[in-house]
Amino acid sequence: MPFPHPDGDYAITAMYSVPDDAWYLELHLAADQRGLVTAIVPDEDPVREPTLCFDPQGGHLDIPYEVMRWFMGQVQEEIRASRAWMRLRPELVEVIHRLRQEYLGAIDDDDFPRVLAEVHSVVPAADLPVVLASAFGRKPDGTTVDS
Repeated sequence: MPFPHPDGDYAITAMYSVPDDAWYLELHLAADQRGLVTAIVPDEDPVREPTLCFDPQGGHLDIPYEVMRWFMGQVQEEIRASRAWMRLRPELVEVIHRLRQEYLGAIDDDDFPRVLAEVHSVVPAADLPVVLASAFGRKPDGTTVDS
């Protein structure tokens, strides 16, 4: 579902690409869905950086400054939301990345105690909440971060 700019002339469509492990945010003209700028925000690999792509075949089009600020604000929020864990200490980033790759970001309730013990053996107790939230969206008691 497109997210419209307040002036109604532009919109952002967000989609996730599983093969790329990345969010794609596309700024486009609302009237004809013509893509103008695409932001790619990888959320699994801390080595890959977010990038912007412009359509080289699209021709010249003036995009108002306020629209670009709005778009980049949305991109910044996506980067914050999906990559915040990548700014933690390097040893925690390494553990979270491994857990996200190994468990694909989710574990069931039956596996949680075993995984918690595994994580606790390599991560200080003070860092458990952020590691579990970043890797699985869970708290140390097993409940979800949203609850």
